[in-house]
Amino acid sequence: MTQDLAKLPDHERAYRGLREMVLYGELAPGQPVTIQGLVDELGLGMTPVREAIRRLTSQGALVFKGNRRVQVPEMSLAQYGELAFARRAIEPELARRALENMTDAHIDALEAEDRAVDAAIERGDVRGYLAHNHLFHARLYALSGAEVLLGISERLSLRAGPSLRVMLGRHGTANLPDMHREALAAMRARDAVGVAAAILGDIEQGIASVTRSLAAPET
Repeated sequence: MTQDLAKLPDHERAYRGLREMVLYGELAPGQPVTIQGLVDELGLGMTPVREAIRRLTSQGALVFKGNRRVQVPEMSLAQYGELAFARRAIEPELARRALENMTDAHIDALEAEDRAVDAAIERGDVRGYLAHNHLFHARLYALSGAEVLLGISERLSLRAGPSLRVMLGRHGTANLPDMHREALAAMRARDAVGVAAAILGDIEQGIASVTRSLAAPET
């Protein structure tokens, strides 16, 4: 657990810690885990962990399986298609709105996050890639101030993240493309249409890779 998480109340530490486990693929889709196992993993009490599970279940990120077990739901190709449709509609709009509130300091911070993404790709660090790529998008979208759209985007990330982790587990980070540099250049130019287009292109690349992975039989 990170130092920042350690400063939070137990219920929030449990939620954020378990949320990261889902987002970054530490819980494999379809693999049941015991609640006690999560208590041990997070190093927190049963009550805050149960509350975290309740919150993530309400967001569709976890499902109860009985016998005190939960799991990340498996994703069908059709379900992923629905998520992709929603992401295409929402994320470019969040990026477009973010530019209205963006300072040069914000862009500098996003560039630093993108460098961390690139470094993780070079190392073959799947978790590092997932973490920094998520933070790049989340910090960009947060600047939009669009609370309703942000809430939807967060739920979509929780549902889509595990499938991205499965794809990366099969293929690794080699030659993993993104369009962050194009997005950053558009931010510097204060080009809202360009930012939205770059983010759409960026997520389209990820959607295509995960769709191919879901469609291909496991070997």
